Amino acid sequence: MIAQYLADGIVLGATLALGAIGLTLTYNILRFANFAHGEFLTFGAYFALLFVGAFSGGATLGPFTFGWSFLGGLLLALVLTAVLALVLDWALYRPLRKSDVAVALVIASFGASLMLRNVVVFVWGSQPEYYTRSIAIAQEVLPGVRLSANEIFVVVLTAVLMVALHLFLTRTRLGQQMRAVSDNPALAQVTGIDVRRIIRWVWIIGGGLAAVGGAMFGLTVQISPEMGFTLILPMFAAAILGGIGSIYGAVLGGLVIGVAQSLSVAFIDPGYKPAVAFALMFLILLIHPTGILGEKT
Repeated sequence: MIAQYLADGIVLGATLALGAIGLTLTYNILRFANFAHGEFLTFGAYFALLFVGAFSGGATLGPFTFGWSFLGGLLLALVLTAVLALVLDWALYRPLRKSDVAVALVIASFGASLMLRNVVVFVWGSQPEYYTRSIAIAQEVLPGVRLSANEIFVVVLTAVLMVALHLFLTRTRLGQQMRAVSDNPALAQVTGIDVRRIIRWVWIIGGGLAAVGGAMFGLTVQISPEMGFTLILPMFAAAILGGIGSIYGAVLGGLVIGVAQSLSVAFIDPGYKPAVAFALMFLILLIHPTGILGEKT
């Protein structure tokens, strides 16, 4: 049973990692905690549902319960959520950044979160939705561990995206410029880097990864207007635990939080899952205040 809970935690942690990366990118470049980031996951899940609903007659893909319509919806969700993130930055965050009052951005993100959540309820309703009504059959992949093809797909896709992001940040000129702006925005601008362009790409990457995370969560659990609000605190915990500002720390933190929440079900009431994750975060921060992969400043 412990092995099964561990595997379930890795699946949940993969979703949290995708969301935590966007949070840590936003904090690294823009220096504020975006509490509306959870709604990017929600909108990503519902944007994918639009495509799946329009082309629900597609055939399934082997052992997966979803078909080509879901993969098309995933791409659509990534693009539309990135556009939503850019529009939110243009309409709300960019004017507030000129005031140099950091707390204004945080409060504004709270308001944006409430607004976006109610937009979802207004457009899609308050009842949970599913990409498919087919039941995903779990197969034994290791002794004592049973996972469905959908859950394996979530973990594999997350790993592929993490490798792609790593190569982007280390091997491309744009990725290197993003790291330079993260280290010192003023110095990066002096050297000729277009900081506004980098900010746009931060929203595109963060929003796109959040959309994929939301669709993955909807595929393995369900889609609901509250899903982003439910996941935002664990995602913050993952980003802080791994080391705020560290992309790789966000991934590691997401896996640790996901496994901790899953394993807690084996020993205590499931209602205490968030408390266990935050208790673990506090203990690790007491030992390593900058997070697992955080750098000392």
